[in-house]
Order: sequence, then structure tokens, then C-alpha cells
Amino acid sequence: MRSKLPVLFIFVTVVLDAMGIGLIMPVMPDLIREVTGEALGDAAVWGGVLAAAFALMQFLFGPVIGNLSDRFGRRPVLLVSLAVMALDYVVMALAGSIWLLFLGRVVGGITAATHATASAYMADISHPDEKARNFGLIGAAFGVGFVLGPALGGVLAEFGTRAPFWGAAALAALNFVLGYIVFRETVTDAIRRPFDWRRANPLGALLSVTKLPGLAALLLVYFIYQVATAVYPAIWSYFTAERFDWSPGMIGVSLAAFGLGFAIVQGALVAPSIRRFGHRGTVALGLGIEVATLSLLGVITSGAVVLALVPLAALGALGMPALQGIMSRRVDDNAQGELQGVLTSLTSLATVLSPLVMTQTFAHFSRPDAPLYLPGAPFLLSAGLLILGLMVFFRSKRRVA
Repeated sequence: MRSKLPVLFIFVTVVLDAMGIGLIMPVMPDLIREVTGEALGDAAVWGGVLAAAFALMQFLFGPVIGNLSDRFGRRPVLLVSLAVMALDYVVMALAGSIWLLFLGRVVGGITAATHATASAYMADISHPDEKARNFGLIGAAFGVGFVLGPALGGVLAEFGTRAPFWGAAALAALNFVLGYIVFRETVTDAIRRPFDWRRANPLGALLSVTKLPGLAALLLVYFIYQVATAVYPAIWSYFTAERFDWSPGMIGVSLAAFGLGFAIVQGALVAPSIRRFGHRGTVALGLGIEVATLSLLGVITSGAVVLALVPLAALGALGMPALQGIMSRRVDDNAQGELQGVLTSLTSLATVLSPLVMTQTFAHFSRPDAPLYLPGAPFLLSAGLLILGLMVFFRSKRRVA
């Protein structure tokens, strides 16, 4: 039990990172109107600015925090981030202006950029053959956060627009206490290395890692996947309302079902898939399932069939832990934090860019005077991107079975 408590702490930390947006999403429209006095349309514009700021900070600070953990250790980086996260939520709970909310989202994006450090810890404690499975646990934690965030935020919203922030602050503080008690350092002098701003710079870190043989193509595949699958949070609510006239409650149920399926797949099915198909086979299987699912979503007209597709869509999550496992096995032990920081930055960059492209595509093909009415066009665009990703992956060097 004692050996499992640090892993529980890491799991909860990633859950909190994933909940950072979803937990407060139910109250953001009312809260922004409360502090600005503006109409809902203007509040939505501010909501987009706050979300973009959060994702941008994760992009900029992912490799910084990952490299800091390579130098100073996983424990101090994670504990300091949790402490600041708790204080940041308190500030947002008390905020009386939009600019203080904006500052809170900026700080929140930085403190939630610890996915890299959490993944590096899992790499530290894992044998080479266990890395993909343990990265799957990280993915499962993200899925749990994706499910719990909006659900818990909706429940707490019944007590007022500030209640979700107080709840988030309490969760971060409790996890800080757990980590302080049970979490032990895994960075030893044998793998510790000096902090270097050239590696901590998001672009500099990317350039330094791509110098490793065969990694550039895999990083491109990872980025394409993140851009393509970000279509779900970007347009799902709009798409299902337009195509199937779903209520907000129904949309929430569908998102929760997908998040639950995602968590189950990455937590329980990654290891068996790798044993059966190998790392490369599992990556190809996951990407292929994603292409099929996105293609169907692009043309489907039945809401019931969409719900039936949720398990298939969740199976597409098999590929990324296996791809992370391949990349992790290609870098040295003292560069695990750097690699995970780059992956976090790529994910955050995709989170900034993809909604801009996907929402514009949706708006173009769903307006009344559209030359072709096709609300599912963003899904077809994503399927095309993943086909490109598969082509890049198959052309990469076959160095890991």
C-alpha cells in the first residue's frame, strides 16, 4: 500500500490538471457576466480569451517545469505547483474584475503544466516494458478529470458562481498534504542535470529533442493526433445541438460517457493491446480506429447512432500511450522530463490552435447559406489529418516492436 500511495498522488495530480477547465466551465458564462455586466455573446468572447490564455501558458511552461524537475526533482516541483494552484483558485473565487480572472487563468495554466513532471515520475519508476502501461494510467487520470470536472462543477454551481473555485482550491490543498506525506524523490544525482533555458524554451526544447534519431517524425505524429482529436471539446456542444438538437444535459451525458470510456481504455486495455500487437501495432490500431470514428461522425445524422459510437471512439485512445512508450524508450533517463515537457507543450499548442480551425470550419459548413450543409465537416477534416499522421508513422524508422 505504501508503494502505491505516491502513484495515487500522481494520479490525483493529473486529475486536478485535467479538471482545471471543466470544473469551472458550468459557471463561466454567469461569472463573466457578473464581473463585466456584458451580454452573453461578449461573455463568450471573454471565455475564449481565458481558455486560450490557460492553454498558452501550458504550452510555454510545460518544458520549463519538466526541465526544473530534471534539475531540482519531481517532489518540490509538484508540491510548489499544487500550493500555488490552491492559492490561485482562492484568488479567482474572490475576483471582482475580468482582469483578475484573466490573471488567475494565466497562473492556473502554469500550475497545471505539471503533466510532464507526473509523466517523468512514472518513467522514473517504470521498467522499459512497463512505461506504456504506466503512461496509460496517466491518460486514465486525464479521462477521469475530464468526466469529474464538468460534473462536479455543475453540482457546486448550485451553491453559486464562486463555489467551484472554492472546491478546486480545497482539492488542490488536500492533494498537497497527501503528496507532502507520501511522495518521495526519484531524481538521483546519477540522472540529475543542470537547468538550461535553451532546453526549457518550448521551441528550444523541441529542437533539442528532435535531434535524437527517429524522434522528429514521432513528435509530428503526436502533434497531428492532438490537433485532430481536439475537435471533440472544440465543437461537440455546437455540433450535437445543431445536428441532433440535443439539450445541454444530453451533451453533458455524452461527454461524460466518452471520458469514462477514455479512462477505461487507457487504464485497462493499453497493456493487453501492446502484448498482443506490439507498440507499433497498437499505435496503428488506435489511429485507425480514430479515423473510422471521425469519418462516421462527419456524415452521421442519428443521435442514437452517435451514442452507440462512444465505445469505438474511446478505443481510439489506445494509440497515444504506446507512442509515448516508443519515444520514452528512445531518450536517456536524464531526459525524460524534457521529453514529457515537449509532449505537454505540443498538446497545449494543439489546444490553442485546433479550436480556432475547427470552430471556423463548423461555422462555414453549418450556416444557412453554406454551399454544402455539413456540420460534421470538422470531424472529416480531423480524419484527414490522422490519415496523414498514419502515413508519417508508417514511414518512420521501425526501431521498436
